[in-house]
Amino acid sequence: MYSTPVNKLRIAVLFGGRSGEHEVSVRSASSVLAELDRERYEPIAVYIDPEGRWRLPNRQPAASTDAEAREYVREQARTSRREQEVLIPVRPGAEQTLVVASRGREPADDQTELLATQGIHVDLVFPVLHGPYGEDGTVQGLLELAGVPYVGAGVLASAVCMDKVLTKTVFQAHGLPTPAFEVVWAWDWATNRGKILKRLKSRFALPVFVKPANLGSSVGISKARDIAALEAAVDLAAQYDRKVLVEEAVPHAREIEVSVLGNDEPQASVPGEIVPAEGCDFYDYDAKYLLDSALFVPAQLGRRQVAEAQKLAIRAYAAVDCSGMARVDFLFDAGAGTWFVSELNTIPGFTTISMYPKLWAASGVPYPELLDRLVALALERHAWRQRLRTTTGS
Repeated sequence: MYSTPVNKLRIAVLFGGRSGEHEVSVRSASSVLAELDRERYEPIAVYIDPEGRWRLPNRQPAASTDAEAREYVREQARTSRREQEVLIPVRPGAEQTLVVASRGREPADDQTELLATQGIHVDLVFPVLHGPYGEDGTVQGLLELAGVPYVGAGVLASAVCMDKVLTKTVFQAHGLPTPAFEVVWAWDWATNRGKILKRLKSRFALPVFVKPANLGSSVGISKARDIAALEAAVDLAAQYDRKVLVEEAVPHAREIEVSVLGNDEPQASVPGEIVPAEGCDFYDYDAKYLLDSALFVPAQLGRRQVAEAQKLAIRAYAAVDCSGMARVDFLFDAGAGTWFVSELNTIPGFTTISMYPKLWAASGVPYPELLDRLVALALERHAWRQRLRTTTGS
């Protein structure tokens, strides 16, 4: 067994994944790995390739652009070996261990030196997985079964917040304002598109937003200004999910985001505002990761508006039983002065230009300290769960 250095927490940073947000995850993990304090932690990069295989990569990622992330993915595809495959044994209460599938032969550097062992002790897992098969409760469920502490929201909150339809349904149940919406099922769309288009046209005034229910990073999202664009937008979204959300556009909308941090007593950051880059109709994938969109941190809001956004953010966070962290996205009707909660992201972006760490930095919590707090919250939540009874005996 590869021993953990005294007084250092070994953190497995889990990234990649079977998702359209794979490259974004590589970029987020690059930042997390670079900023974890080596005096306090020993990070281990664990890469989930696009086919879903868990591997110890030949090197930790260092990608600040999509091009660099794509090259990293190609490199891992070329250099991956059977000896790199790992898994977490599902043994609650046992020592948290990443088990290497088979022994390595000639370790090349510090990362691959671990391949010479049959097991790698880890104290905590930091999932930096965006989208399905990572942010949706699947990995969280595996870690719960294995009894491994992990950063971020639990199974329920992860699953609910991954599904935009369920999130909005919970918001409505808790009296939180959210834009009106309808659901289009891919199977129904395939045979009844004319009927569905007629229903949507009668329900909403165009434009509307069309989104895959279970995806993030603005992948597959369109703003439809006419019926032809609406039909194309549903076609696009249905390529990513069996459930498509059609959402009423908020007039005079300003895109405001608030970062939330905590377990039972969460705190809200100062709000930030996104103004998409020139030529972008909204904060789509290109505007978010490739173009120079304007991020105003803090947002230009009055004191009362800031307080209202922070209060709504914490209410939304509590409504879905979130823990650890989340970014709460709002649409603010600048004409009417009203707020609409759009969605929660339980594993928000952690790239160098991501809003979540920027908002906390503006609130007095720099990136390294933010990571420290997330680790502490993960250990706190795990300790509470360990105290819960799992039997009915005395």
